[in-house]
This record gives sequence, structure tokens and C-alpha cells, in this order.
Amino acid sequence: MLLQRLCEYAERLDLPPTLYSETPVRYVIELDGEGRLLRRRPIDTADPSSPRTRRGQRQLMPQVQRSSAVKPLLLADNAEYTLGLARPESRPARVAECHRAYRELVSRCAAETGEPAVQAVQRFLDEGIGSLEVDDDFDRGALVTFRVDGVFPTDLPAVQAFWASVNDPSASSERPVARMACVVCGQERPVLERLQGKLKGVPGGQTAGTAIISANSDAFESYGLSASLVAPTCASCGEKFTKAANALLADPRHRVILGGAAFIFWTREPVDLTWFSVISNPDAQEVARLIESVRSGRRVPEIDEVAFYATVLSGSGGRAVVRDWIDTTVGEVRGHFERWFSRQAIVGPYGEAPRPLGLFALAAATVRDASKDLAPPTTRALLHAAIEGTPLPLDLLYQAVRRNRAEQRVTRERAALIKLALLSQRLMNSENDMVQLDPESSNPAYRCGRLLAVLEEAQRLAVPGINATIVDRFFGTASSAPASVFPRLIRGAQPHLAKLRRDRRGAHDALQRRLEEIQGGLSAFPKVLSLEDQGWFALGYYHQRAWDRLQAREAIERRRAQTGAPADSTFDDTSTTEDTENEQGE
Repeated sequence: MLLQRLCEYAERLDLPPTLYSETPVRYVIELDGEGRLLRRRPIDTADPSSPRTRRGQRQLMPQVQRSSAVKPLLLADNAEYTLGLARPESRPARVAECHRAYRELVSRCAAETGEPAVQAVQRFLDEGIGSLEVDDDFDRGALVTFRVDGVFPTDLPAVQAFWASVNDPSASSERPVARMACVVCGQERPVLERLQGKLKGVPGGQTAGTAIISANSDAFESYGLSASLVAPTCASCGEKFTKAANALLADPRHRVILGGAAFIFWTREPVDLTWFSVISNPDAQEVARLIESVRSGRRVPEIDEVAFYATVLSGSGGRAVVRDWIDTTVGEVRGHFERWFSRQAIVGPYGEAPRPLGLFALAAATVRDASKDLAPPTTRALLHAAIEGTPLPLDLLYQAVRRNRAEQRVTRERAALIKLALLSQRLMNSENDMVQLDPESSNPAYRCGRLLAVLEEAQRLAVPGINATIVDRFFGTASSAPASVFPRLIRGAQPHLAKLRRDRRGAHDALQRRLEEIQGGLSAFPKVLSLEDQGWFALGYYHQRAWDRLQAREAIERRRAQTGAPADSTFDDTSTTEDTENEQGE
């Protein structure tokens, strides 16, 4: 299915000539019409300041997949093939064989096409190659091509047709090829033992490219078929789906690189997909427009019913691995995106309005160091759930909960991921639940999380500057076995509350009311919390802290408005808490 859809997409592209692809050409040898050098040294086109051209200017040149066998590329190959100049690690005998094969191919092209430019290159190779000068830093592994009187012979239609005929699998009488039903078009045709092109830009793959169909050991072979014959493909279809995939991989509008994999997406018919970028780089206004357009119910059949395709590719040596395949519609994806962003909505740590989070931010919340520890399946699972609307794996909830315990805190990203997971598993009522503090929630785990936040606040106010709070010491136990630790924490909070009653009566009264309200909804502390309940606990703790900070910030803003004091450019949690206490005491 994937290969067929790529072939369909190829029909919409302005494809390069058969077995041509864009590749960096570093050196250009200038010749006149008689094959004489116009410059004694090749022109070096490399520009180290640009990532795109640091290996040379990119041009359409003959390309075909080759392994260890001697197989020259027509008029555009490395210096070993083109000039017979060996690299230090190369065997001289093999280099001589490569150069001889290259010259034979050029001679054959000159004879069959009759192109004067190709004949000029042939004369240079026969008579003038010794007059070419190269510097000591000449890269013998880089691509070398020719320009004759200002024209690249590789651009000539006759040369392009010759290159296609040379590599036609059915044209060789010396090595007959198998005729089988092509897995893409279904027609019985000569099929390729090895695909003639490779995918470029697949993370984890080789620089030279990766093969999307390949079997190089017995474990991967089937019914006695090896190499690319395990999925028989004719040359035409192989060319189409390879170039279509490369076009998608090279286009940022149709590609997202995440977690060591490339996610490419396209539609059966041309459709504007600029909105799709919100999944990786969300803009609050764009997300709001997307949510509004979906919730308004205004369907556009000519857009929403268009088929949407996506796949995830990663490299394994010389082979591309298909990690996921999605076949849906544009309308379905838009609807799932709306639910994805609605479900993750949660207030900021200081009570700020919710803002959307990208895939990487959510995935990175599950590990200590995303650059080192983030596993590729995490981002793939998030991406699949966002597009397909499927439940998030509970493993992601476990990773978030485990990270909370390791860091003894709940970040906004982890709180959003936990909320996403619980909603996707239908463990909450609706997308509007748990955006911010819910005082009416009767969930025991949620109330335990809120209780821990209030007890921590009491300790901070009673013991300013404390290095390790109860959360630093007891978060893990409190979030998994509340009954074993909360009675102790409540007893330990009494001296703190007594001190506050004596020194800060307003703060004491406010905290006491919160403690009574939270504990009033608890008949008993749960002995053990399940994984899902630990998620609820984390949300309760996060929501309570965010609400407390918001109340403090609003209090200080009211006091500033009353006194006319200038607004502080920074928000200090301690100072605002102090102002809130004073306001409550008054």
C-alpha cells in the first residue's frame, strides 16, 4: 500500500530524467568542443559556509545504486572512475579497472548518441587527461563531471535516454532478469534484483542512501528470493516511489524529523497542509483557529474527504525501516488534532493561560536528558496518537509518573502528557476536565496531590529558605502509598501551622481552610495508588501549586494598583506569597 501511494504521488511531481537525482558535484572540468582543457585545474564548487553546498553544487546527475561491484556512473563519478586517481586506501588494480569501465561507458555513449559534447569528453580521456593538474587537497572521493563549451553533457536528452537504456533490466542479453508480477502495479514485468535508487535523508541511514526494499541475509529472504526480489518491483515503479519518497524527505512542508526518524506525509490530491506544522511547532493562534474551525462544524468536503497518507522511516545501516503507516483523510486528521490540543490544555505553573505543546516537548518530559535518553518509540507513539486519535500507550503515562518521582516535581509538560494519557484512555469525562484546579473533584488521588502541595506551602512559609521540603523527601511515597505517609506529614505540619497562627494569622487561616476543604472530601487515605491514580495525584499537586501561585500574583497586582508601585519585571514566588498572606491577614 505504501509503495502504491508513493507511485501515485510521483505522478504529480516534475520528476527528473530516469535514474537521475540531485547530488553534490564538487569538481567541474572545462573543455572546448575538441576535448581540450579550457582550465588546467578543475573548478571546485564546494562552499563550506553553506550546509547545502559544502560538498559541492547540487545538480541532477546520473545515479544508480551500486554495491562493491565495478559500476561507473555516466559522465559524473568520483576521481577513481573519472580520472583513475586512487585514494590512499584503494587498491591500484581495482582503480584501474574502475577507470577502464568508465571510459568504455563514455565511448559507448559517444558512439550511440553521436553527441559532439560526449565525443569531446572521450577525446580528453583518450588524449588529454595527462595535462590536467590537481592540487594536493583534491578530494578524490568527490564527484567530478565535465562541461563542454558551457554545456553539461549530462543535460542532453540523448545522453539521458542512453543512461536509461543502459540500466533497463530487460535490455541485457548476457544476464536475463526474472519476470514476475510487480508488487506495485501488479503487471508481469522484468523486475529488479536490486533497486536502482536509494532514499536520501533518512535518519540513521548511510550517507549514500538507504534501500527501502532489501534482504541481505537468509533471515530476511522468503521463498528463495533474495535482495530486492523479496518484494518484486519493476524498474518504472521502483523509480517512481523512490523519487517520490526523496521529494517528500527533502521538503520541510511534508517532512518532520523527530526522535531519530523521518515522518513524511502527503495527500492523494493537492491540498494545503500548512496547518499540519502545528503538531511539531505549535503557534497558539494557529492552534486556536484550527480548534475553532473543527468545533464550528464547517466541513469542506472537497478538502476534508481527501485521502491523507503518512509513514515513519528510520535507517538501519543501508536499509530504510518503515516504522508506521497511516491511511486516513484530511478531515479526520484535523479532527484528531483538535482533540489532541484540547486534551493537553493545562494552566502554566504560575496559573498562566494554557499554551499548546509540540511533540518534542511532550516526549522530552519523559526523560532526564532528551539529547541522550529519548527513545525513538516515544515520539512515534505520540505522533501516531495525534494523527489517528488512538489512546496513548500507558507506558508513556508510566514514564511521566516515574520522571515525577525521580525529580520530585511535576512540570507543565509532564502534567500535560499525563492529562493527555488519562483522557485518551477515557479515564476523564471530557477534554474540558482538569485544565486548572477542580475543587469539586472527589478523586482521592487528586485530593492527595492537592494536600501534599498545601502541606508543602505551610512548611515553606513557616521555615523560610528551607533546603529540602517534604516534597523533596516524600513525593515518591506520597504519590504511590498515601496511607503510609500522610498521617505523619499532617502531624509534622502542626508545628508549622502553630507558628503561622502566631506570626502570620492571615496565612494560617487561609491554609487551614484549604486543608479542611481537601480532607473533607477524603474518607480515608488510599493504601496504594495505581498507575492511573498516580497520574491523578500529579495533576492534583500541579494544579494546587499553580492555583496558589496565581492567587499570590493577583494579590500583589492588586496591592500595586492600590499603592501605585511600579510593576516588577520579574515574578518572585516568595515575595508574592508574602504579599498574599498580608492581604489575607488584612
